Amino acid sequence: MKKNLLFVIPSLCAGGAEKSLVNLLNQVDYNLYNVDLFFLKHDGIFVEFIPEHVQVLSLPESYKLFALPLNKSIMKFLLKGNISLAYNRLMFALKNRNKKNISLREQYNWKHLKKSLEEINKTYDAAIGFLEKTSVYFCVDKVNATKKIGWIHIDYDKLGMNPDFDIKYFKKLNNIVTVSEECANILKEKFPSEKEKIDVVYNIVSPTMINIMASQDNRDVYNKGKDEIVIISVGRLHYQKGFEMAIEACKILKERGNKIKWNIIGEGEEREKLTNLIKVNKLEDNFKLLGLKANPYPFIKQADIYAQTSKFEGKSIALDEAKILKKPIVVTNYSTAKDQINDDVDGIIVDMQPDAIADGIEKLIKDISLRNKLTNNLAQLKLGTEEEINKLYKLFQ
Repeated sequence: MKKNLLFVIPSLCAGGAEKSLVNLLNQVDYNLYNVDLFFLKHDGIFVEFIPEHVQVLSLPESYKLFALPLNKSIMKFLLKGNISLAYNRLMFALKNRNKKNISLREQYNWKHLKKSLEEINKTYDAAIGFLEKTSVYFCVDKVNATKKIGWIHIDYDKLGMNPDFDIKYFKKLNNIVTVSEECANILKEKFPSEKEKIDVVYNIVSPTMINIMASQDNRDVYNKGKDEIVIISVGRLHYQKGFEMAIEACKILKERGNKIKWNIIGEGEEREKLTNLIKVNKLEDNFKLLGLKANPYPFIKQADIYAQTSKFEGKSIALDEAKILKKPIVVTNYSTAKDQINDDVDGIIVDMQPDAIADGIEKLIKDISLRNKLTNNLAQLKLGTEEEINKLYKLFQ
């Protein structure tokens, strides 16, 4: 008899966790499992990749009204006589304005948001909150399941969250999954009472699929000039990704006479800030924000160098994808960088400073033999992680 699973995530708009979930859903054995998916924003670049076997659950009408712009939402609730939801919608908006830390905002706003969400009228063998915060809270508060699993995709210490808030939810989980040993160690130190629940399941990546998609667009996606070096980075336009350091590093490289084009695939709240930095530094011809790409792999494949300028990560899917496509890599020395890169073997790890990033990239530009060495070493690695699905199957038992 098939087991019933529920996966929960806020959206499939963009991001490593979102891509990881889609990859996972495409590996599930649907002869063994019925899978439902609940998410709050029914659009985004990864929606089209949801397998046809997955049942996407509809959103409650109360949440649809809650998600409207503030004035319209409150008016609709008042017209329906639902003063409680009108109040919670107002408090949700006020707390969003007053709390600068996005993670704390999400934690403390859950008590208002959850009023608009009904309990799911079904019992599951396992429910998986696939992203920290809201997904986990939803699984605990709104789902009936024999097993409840929370998934943490990031270095918990870097988010600025209140662990006293999360511990109440973590205690109600059967398992806490994270994406690297370093992330697991951080969680065990932060939540020692829950350390026996913590498991590592790597992000699922498929080299076969990535290489097929990378070859789907054979045109020159960059209109690359003669002797020009193309750098690519993939990530949300967010403080975490350190793209302001990338812009400064690009400026340094240009001033040193390097002919480069640095491209970013991603979207996010820092677009305006980054666009202004590009203009101020007169880098409009050298540094491009390409937005979201449903298929980023031709861009990675055709680039000369992959650069990851993050301030912190859990386990970067984009970095794994760059490795699969055998790109010479420069990565900043955030806490989990060494989980994915062996310095000077399959990439270069540099200090988290613009000049150090520029030095690392320039080293790869000038030393073609080093680039070839890194590429050849990457070609020898076994990089697929499809078998990680078996770890999950054990948790579902």
